[in-house]
Amino acid sequence: MEKFQREPQSEKEKKIRKITQFYYSRPDVQEAIFRFSKNREVSPRYFDGFGKRPDTLQFKGDILSLAKKGATSFHCSEELWNDPLKIETGMGKTEADKLRTGWDLLIDIDCEHGIKYSKLAAKAIIETFRQHGIKNVGLKFSGSKGFHILIPWKAFPKDINGIELKDLFPEVPRKLILYIKNYSASILKAILPENFEKEIVGGLKTGFLCKKCGEFASEYRNVEFRCEKCGVFETRKFRMGAKGKVPKCYKCSKEMKFRPLKKFIECPRCKINSIDNPENFSEEEKDLYTLMGLDLILVSPRHLFRMPYSLHEKTSLASVVIDPKEIDKFTFRDAEPLRMKVKNFMPESEENEAAELVMQALDWAKSAGVDKELEQKASGKYENFKPVKIKNLKDEDFPPTIKKILEGVRDGKKRALFVLINFFRSVGMDKEEMEKRIFEWNEKNEVALRRAYINAQLSWSYKHKTIPPPNFDKDHYKGIGIIPTDEEMRYKNPVNYTIKKNKTSKSKKD
Repeated sequence: MEKFQREPQSEKEKKIRKITQFYYSRPDVQEAIFRFSKNREVSPRYFDGFGKRPDTLQFKGDILSLAKKGATSFHCSEELWNDPLKIETGMGKTEADKLRTGWDLLIDIDCEHGIKYSKLAAKAIIETFRQHGIKNVGLKFSGSKGFHILIPWKAFPKDINGIELKDLFPEVPRKLILYIKNYSASILKAILPENFEKEIVGGLKTGFLCKKCGEFASEYRNVEFRCEKCGVFETRKFRMGAKGKVPKCYKCSKEMKFRPLKKFIECPRCKINSIDNPENFSEEEKDLYTLMGLDLILVSPRHLFRMPYSLHEKTSLASVVIDPKEIDKFTFRDAEPLRMKVKNFMPESEENEAAELVMQALDWAKSAGVDKELEQKASGKYENFKPVKIKNLKDEDFPPTIKKILEGVRDGKKRALFVLINFFRSVGMDKEEMEKRIFEWNEKNEVALRRAYINAQLSWSYKHKTIPPPNFDKDHYKGIGIIPTDEEMRYKNPVNYTIKKNKTSKSKKD
């Protein structure tokens, strides 16, 4: 830490160092930063360099102690860990999945054209969440030109198609952001001022988009260079518009003649080109997302972002939390360290509040050809499972747990819906009958689920391989408020129970 206790070198550094110790000594600031740091990797920044990694905050007092040693800001992971100190640089995905307990969806908006457009982008994204049934959203000022929007891990379903969602990082968060970018574009376009393109230097970006990462691809051309005297030839790749020197023959040292070959597109991030994967690229006239500044880099293993109420080195402003309804009123004065007020960045989300968003996003990703990873992983655990067509199936054959769910539930309705869909499909119930039973069940619930949410879940299930409902020992049933019987536990799964009961009742009848 000693190297960070040098004399300030610039005016920006002098400005922020005047207030760091006083600011980080505020109990409310310490409480906000420390509370948000739970189960996260944390790293202090010493104006122009980060501290050691991995690291955590053990006590509130650590914040002021680090500030006295020269820390100017604090950054943390969007991933949640069982023990962040066990993280190792370069560890494989399998090791990371064992340590990771979840992740938050963190969207970074940083519009280079000013806070005005960052506000509009944030409003479009928050409205996108609202239209997908998400009411609780965290919003904070980044400290510079944009905003951070948070959907916490609590709001997400904990498994998809039998796979734990915590292990689908960063695949699923990236697909979510691609979907949000696509969905919110029309919302953003509707609220942009008519003359906004004139205000933007250089206008909006146009070109080919990579379907896998959502970023703009670059156009290239292969050029063949040949020495007719020596027979030497080679092919080089050039970016369109770029200038390059004509190479010389290594044998005779004369300039080689060149012949332009076919143009192609290549994504600089994914390294995918249109020669091998022509279906991976789509052309759009204008890209509103350049304006929005959505940052996909945030969705990457161990990436850090500025913590709530941390200072920003360039502006000396605090990363303050904002009520989404008050975003239009926000000004830089509200983020001044000596006048800002502390609020909680983590919203009071409901369990599975973001389930509809996840289902819709993954459906969209599949149709856009960017969901191959999830399909491959989903084929493993239930690869050999096939639904059973039970003849003369009656409600009497259902397990007591399923019967109780069908009477209507108060808590855990989304978990109950997941159980019912997979149970009905696994025992071979007809599509029309299944939908009829599910919508009848929904009317019995104390508070009915949104019809659009149920339709989204049904649509998702029809497009994917049938999987069995959760075993009786899983937390799904406890979350609904139902404890399976000892008899049910012996059969392990509702499908096994139903098959056995159906056979027993049939033999008695015979």
